[in-house]
Formats: sequence, structure tokens, C-alpha cells
Amino acid sequence: MSLKLLAALPFIGILIGVPFVNRTEPLVLGMPLVLAWIVMWVVLTAAIMGLVYKLDPTNRDEQDAQGGVRS
Repeated sequence: MSLKLLAALPFIGILIGVPFVNRTEPLVLGMPLVLAWIVMWVVLTAAIMGLVYKLDPTNRDEQDAQGGVRS
């Protein structure tokens, strides 16, 4: 999967998903469905951006040049 597509996934999830979940019922953890959807994508955005950072070859090259340990 392309890193650009992976990075665009949160934008697509919020932009396209919100109109489909724009309801007050059901409640998810006490929040309306639309709010829970947005909170979920905020958390997923952080995880996805961390994954993009780890998979980006540019960051691997910089880490190798600095003598860092590759995980």
C-alpha cells in the first residue's frame, strides 16, 4: 500500500464517514455515534501517522546515518 494512500486514510474516513454516522443514537461510551466516530479517527490518525513514519524509507536512512538501532 502506498504511503500517500495510507496517510490520506484519516482524511477520507472523517470526510466521507461522518455523513453516514450522523446520528445521536446509538451511544458509544456515552457519546453520540458521530462524536465517537470522530474521536476514533483522531486516535487512528495518530497510529497511522506513526506507521507512515516507521515505513518511510527516508526516516530509515536518517536513522542508519545517525547510528541508531533499527526496530
